[in-house]
Amino acid sequence: MTELGMETDLGEPREGLVTLAHVIYGLHAFSALSGLIGAATVVGMFLTGWPSVIAVILNYAKRSDVRDTYLDSHFGWQIRTFWFALLWVVLGFLVAVTLVGIPVAIGIFVALSFWILYRIGRGWLALLSGVAMPVP
Repeated sequence: MTELGMETDLGEPREGLVTLAHVIYGLHAFSALSGLIGAATVVGMFLTGWPSVIAVILNYAKRSDVRDTYLDSHFGWQIRTFWFALLWVVLGFLVAVTLVGIPVAIGIFVALSFWILYRIGRGWLALLSGVAMPVP
């Protein structure tokens, strides 16, 4: 068992796929950090920035190539991060137009920004260590 609780009997991925996983994390990180230091938001850039969109397309296109390796958990982690972020943005906008109002929506977007940065960082560090991500 690894420190994240995943079995170690998964097959070893090809080196090119490990590099691709690093590139995908890099694309997501570039989008999120662009939102952090630029005029856009972390959430906005993560969901609509071309690097993240390309990263999600690569996740789906190459997911069958990483089946039965620890990279499969990383690809799933990245895909879930993207879609859950989109779900929370929709919920944040719905909250903004209700009686609860804009301050709660802003809180959701700020928390979501930290969550996105956390997920990118945690996943990339696990990839650097060569371990799988926890599977829900």
